Amino acid sequence: MMEIEGIVRLIALYAIPGIFAITLHEAAHGYAARHFGDPTAHEAGRITLNPIRHIDPIGTILIPALILFASSGNFAFGWARPVPVNFDRLRSPKRDMLWVAAAGPGANLLMAIMWALAIKLGQVMPQNYFTEPLILMARGGIIINTVLMVLNLLPLPPLDGGRIAVSLLPRAVAYRFAMVEPYGMVILLVLMFLGVLGTVMMPFVGAFIGALSAVFNIGWIFGIR
Repeated sequence: MMEIEGIVRLIALYAIPGIFAITLHEAAHGYAARHFGDPTAHEAGRITLNPIRHIDPIGTILIPALILFASSGNFAFGWARPVPVNFDRLRSPKRDMLWVAAAGPGANLLMAIMWALAIKLGQVMPQNYFTEPLILMARGGIIINTVLMVLNLLPLPPLDGGRIAVSLLPRAVAYRFAMVEPYGMVILLVLMFLGVLGTVMMPFVGAFIGALSAVFNIGWIFGIR
């Protein structure tokens, strides 16, 4: 079990990157949908950087906190309120679905890179009271965004990877595959509690963080030599 001091420290370090991760992920879906012809998210006021409009009390706060504490800060994932998208209003629904779905993980990819740059900034800036918290927060930002990106790219509707698969599959196969969507979150939670989800995700999470560490020479923050 983690000490209270450690729990408070984790919350302080992971809250800001976590809020950015979910907010920009969901807003990116809305921006992409509007670009390709569907104004549903815009009409619902969900194309916004205000995190309150995207937070789900269970998926954004409770589940990530429990997983974060249980893993001593080494793993975390959750979800936000999905941005409403009416794929029928897209100019080319099957084709454009791919870009709308990919926008969320794409936003997480960019944020992971930005947090890597923040670590480099912390290395070169004069050492002060904020240097260590900045670097540790940036480490958390990379972990959170990498996990969200990998999780959402899993080919399981309604995850983004499932939507991308529906877009790429032949129409008849895509239709049958899309029928899994009502049960997707239940399947995901079962896989998580059985430990299968982590087993599937962690090699990809580790590979991405390893590659990012190599590019920016920041492996030391993750214990990578």
